[in-house]
Amino acid sequence: MTLHDGLRQGEASLRAGPHPDRARRDAEILLLHVVRRERAALLARWNEVLDSQEAACFVALIDRRLAGEPIQYILGETEFYGLPFRVTRDVLIPRPETEHLVEKVIEIAGRLPAHLPGPRIVDVGAGSGSIAVALAHELPQARITAIDLSAPALAIAEENAKRNAVAVRFLRGDLLGPVGEEQFEIVVSNPPYVPAAERATLAVEVRDYEPALALFAGNEGLDVYRRLIPAAFHVLTPGGSLALEIGYGQQQAIAALLAQSNFSQIEFFPDLQDIPRVACAQRP
Repeated sequence: MTLHDGLRQGEASLRAGPHPDRARRDAEILLLHVVRRERAALLARWNEVLDSQEAACFVALIDRRLAGEPIQYILGETEFYGLPFRVTRDVLIPRPETEHLVEKVIEIAGRLPAHLPGPRIVDVGAGSGSIAVALAHELPQARITAIDLSAPALAIAEENAKRNAVAVRFLRGDLLGPVGEEQFEIVVSNPPYVPAAERATLAVEVRDYEPALALFAGNEGLDVYRRLIPAAFHVLTPGGSLALEIGYGQQQAIAALLAQSNFSQIEFFPDLQDIPRVACAQRP
């Protein structure tokens, strides 16, 4: 099997899968992964023959993708905020829209008083560590803590911090419980917010492969917000900020929860599809 034959056969197989529109691209990505080459080298060597081990590996990866497994899990890595991250089925795959949350936290940190030695930021529900690591990379003076309930997720997050040479304190526990009476200038979180009733409507990659603990939060998708928002108010310094990623159609409910916990300056910011995606509020 030549590289060209493999790509053609892989593409044909994936056209029968859940995402035929991405068949060519996905087959090419998987072939490049197997032969460990850049795309330019692949195009220059169409007639090179795959050895038996490479051919078997490529077929196995195509079968995994055909079954709906996310390509990020197959490759074992992805990119977020321009940085490389290892991902496994123990962590949610970082989404591009979450970069808006990181950008907003960087903006908030830039408005803090100059005399602070470095803002104290806590990321609740760290997952792969994408938010905490990106913030540590962009805000090297910040003192960043990342919390997650899942020990396997924390292990991945710690690996990603080392990979990107940033300093983050990792703690295991439920929401803000592990930080006790500590205080922070910024609390940030991309919590689970998918209503459990919507599970059947999700793409197979999400429904069958990504961790349910990081996705679902009760019938309305608000269970974690109901606990996190008042807890965040307690650990924030006066004038401190809470930044949250939110789901589609949740703006009014989140605004009400923030107001009930006495947050002020409640604002919402859209993603590139003009959907309210980031909620920000301040403790007076």
